Amino acid sequence: MVRLMEFVVKTCADTAYINITQEVERLVESAGIAEGTAFVITQHTTTGITVNEALECLQSDMEQTISALAPETRRYSHARMLHSYGQSADNAPSHIRAMLTNNHTLLPVRDGKLHRGAAQEIFLAEYDGPQDRKVVVVVLGN
Repeated sequence: MVRLMEFVVKTCADTAYINITQEVERLVESAGIAEGTAFVITQHTTTGITVNEALECLQSDMEQTISALAPETRRYSHARMLHSYGQSADNAPSHIRAMLTNNHTLLPVRDGKLHRGAAQEIFLAEYDGPQDRKVVVVVLGN
């Protein structure tokens, strides 16, 4: 059995790590699947999905490290007029940062609930906000 669900996250900053664990857990429990896998996927190329501890200091470290790996000040080929879009692209670091955090995660489902470690939280990583962001949750199992 497969259940596909989605929800929207309204982000409030250019860069942010938004804890989406409760919404993912709610959807997994509503899927009616006892054992299986939950896939959590962002539908955007300038966001990521990551699993980590929900510590403010760790989120700050994550943001600083990712920013250092893909700095705003670097010259990017993407920072130019995109005639196919009819606008200028100035968000190349956002695309690179999203690649570093990936666009998905998967976690087991046991007894109809998301089975995660005690310190594991699921985050939508926003790198080009604020925007409305769609997250898809696919639960596969029986």
